[in-house]
Order: sequence, then structure tokens, then C-alpha cells
Amino acid sequence: MKSINPATEEVIETHEEHDEATVDARLDAAWDRFESWRETPISRREKLLAAAADVLRENSEEYATLMTEEMGKPVEQAVSEVEKCAWVCDYYAEHASEFLQDEHIGTVPGSKTYVSYEPIGPVLAVMPWNFPFWQVFRFAAPHITAGNVAVLKHAPNVFGCADAIASVFERAGYPDDVFTSLQIPAERVAGVIEDDRVRGVSLTGSTRAGRAVAETSGRELKPTVLELGGSDPFVVLDDAPLEATAKQAARARTQNNGQSCIAAKRFLVHEAVYDEFVERFTEEMRSLTVGDPTDPETDVGPQARADLMETLHEQVTASVEAGATLRLGGEPLDRPGHYYPPTVLTDVPEDAPARTEELFGPVATVIEVEDETEAVRVANDTPYGLGASVWTADAERGEALTTKLTAGNVAVNHIVASDPRVPFSGTKDSGYGTELSRHGIREFVNTKTVWVEDAPADE
Repeated sequence: MKSINPATEEVIETHEEHDEATVDARLDAAWDRFESWRETPISRREKLLAAAADVLRENSEEYATLMTEEMGKPVEQAVSEVEKCAWVCDYYAEHASEFLQDEHIGTVPGSKTYVSYEPIGPVLAVMPWNFPFWQVFRFAAPHITAGNVAVLKHAPNVFGCADAIASVFERAGYPDDVFTSLQIPAERVAGVIEDDRVRGVSLTGSTRAGRAVAETSGRELKPTVLELGGSDPFVVLDDAPLEATAKQAARARTQNNGQSCIAAKRFLVHEAVYDEFVERFTEEMRSLTVGDPTDPETDVGPQARADLMETLHEQVTASVEAGATLRLGGEPLDRPGHYYPPTVLTDVPEDAPARTEELFGPVATVIEVEDETEAVRVANDTPYGLGASVWTADAERGEALTTKLTAGNVAVNHIVASDPRVPFSGTKDSGYGTELSRHGIREFVNTKTVWVEDAPADE
């Protein structure tokens, strides 16, 4: 399994697949560590997490450079990703004990009843390549601090990031095997889920991968959290300030080279402002600098792998053949690396891939809608339900529209984003379960009811 620089197509490193004996040994070590780690006072776990935040900040340039080399993220965005990882560590270092404290419930006089939140054991995290540090830390920070131990199966093209994350916990002073990593391909994940030493599974990835994990986990009766794909609508109402909205639209579509589950992908624009928005938005997309992701001036770097770029281009080509109008881009760049330019499609038929599938790259589908009612219909006309945004000069009008949009995360005049302080989840084919906030840390705990009464008196 190879890490290949998507900007140069050069092999960075070759990683040996872990054999069954290695996987078995690592799961054994994780289970043994859980027995002691769960007894470690949460105050100690919080201090270690705060130390991990310090390690991340002290080495942010090193980690950012690694991300850029392995998956092509523009380096300035990679630095921001490391800083966000430190933030989630700080957040749970401060709040974990509060979120997991016993909840006392009054029942009858003379009895004591409460709910305790106890760790369940090793939890497998199957994580993607697109945010190779953030996706792992938003899982690991809460669940390790809750007393579980983490077993990471990262994407093969970012195994270097997996090793670096393990080093963060080591440098922070964590005991061995609180966090461990398995270098295995996707086809071996089911066997790990079925192992009795694994007690839960968190996956961020495609809907297809989510179904496979859910099927295996369900058969094994193990809890899961699934954050899957999205085809997020970006709704532009007739009173939206178009210059500012177009700038945010281009950013929402192309951040992380367009490779984000919560990137805006379908732009639903009121007919009264459609023509002007298309013009402004297309110019914003045209103005973006595509190039070397190590250059701080670059806005859009390469796609992470050759096959991903090829799939994206097939979707664009099929959409144009179905009748879509290509306003910008639409062809891989003729240069080394997996570069696909910012692309704008309009007049896209309802059955074309650009409307029915998730496009994981800097390709925008712009759709004209008659009014708010049609905007809601088109926004919800997708199997996905991860994020959505509404853009308007009237925040109250936008907020009223959020109740009609089927998604786990809806923003008004703000790009959809994850934040440690608020829950993050999807619905429909975008998955289930919650990450982040007080809600996320309770996904992999045993919610135990305790009822205590005095001993009955002898007659």
C-alpha cells in the first residue's frame, strides 16, 4: 500500500499491510490497556488530552506538510486543520468530566437513583483521507477521554498521517495502546468488527461503506456512528447580497479541493437573481488559483487520487452529455498531478449525475428555482441529508426555511461546518449517530441506571 503525492504522482512511502498476527496482537494490547485505562481518573485523562493539544500546536507545520504531501490539501488549510484538532482536544479536556458526570434522578423518598456513563471498550474508527487529522481527532478526543481506547483503520493513502497521529498521543504522555493503528485494506475491516475485543465502530466515508459497516455491526450487535456522503444544497433567495454570497459559494464548493462531505454541491438560486448569481459565481470560481498545494497562494490543489479524479470527470462528462451546460472547467488539467479545475454546470437535467450523485471535487451544479417552495423541494430531492445552507438578507426568513430542509446541519448565511461545541450528524443516506458536543461523547458509553435503597429491615 503506497502513499502517492497527488501533486507530483511520486511515491512518498510504501506501507506493509499488517498480517493477522499483528492485528491480533494489537487488538489484544488494546483490550488489555482498556482494563486499566477505564480506571484512570477522568481528570488525568483530561490533562493528557490538553497535552495532546499542545503537541499539535507545537508541530503544526510538520503535520500540515504531511497532509499536503499525502492528499494534496492546500498547506494553509492543512495548518488550520491541525489547529482545529487542537481545539477539539482543548474542548473535551475542559468539558469531558462535566458531560459524563452522574445524572441524579428523583424517584421515591429514601432511594438514590442516577445514571452513570461508563466506557465500553476498544472502538474501531474507520476514517477517510480527506481530513486525515480532523476526522480522527474529532472521534478520538471525546471517546478516549470517556475511558475507551481507540483502534484506527485509516485510508491507505494517508497511513503516514495515521503514524503521525499515534505519535501525538505518544508525545503527550499517553500510555501505550490507548491509541493504536491497523494498516489493513477495506476488505479486512469486517473481520475486525466481528472480533469480540472491538465493542463499537465509527465510520466516516461513503454510503456504500456505511451500509457494509452497519450490516456487520448490526449482526454483531455493536453500536455504530456513521457520517457518510452528502449533496448539500446552497439555497440563494431573491434578497441575498449577491457579491458576498457568490464569494462564499465559491469557497463552500472548493474548500479542501472540493473534497468535503459537507461542501456545498448543488446551488439552488431564485429565478429573480439567477442570471446575476451565475455570472458572479462563475467569475469567482474562475479567479481561484489552481496549483501547487505547498504554495500559500494556491486555492485549489490536486484531487487526492487518480481514480477519484477520473470518477469526477466521468460524472461531469455524463452530465454534459445528458444536456447540462458547461460554463467553466470540465477537463482535467494537462500537467503532472491529479488536477481538476473549478467547474460550473447549469441547466442540469434532474436525472444527470451532477444532480443525483455526490460530486467529490470542485464541481458546482447551479439550478434555477421559481420560489422558496421549489427550492425546498429540490433541496430535499436527494437521498442525502448531511448539510444545507440558506443565503438571504433576512436572517429570520432564512431561519424559518431551516425547518423545511431535511439535513443534520443547516446554516443561514454561513458555510456548513463542524464545531466541537455543537452536535454534528446526518440523516437519510448521510448516516446516523452524533459526533462532537456533549451528545457525541455519549455515543460509545454504557448508559447505566443505578437504583440504591437501604437494606430491608427484618421483621
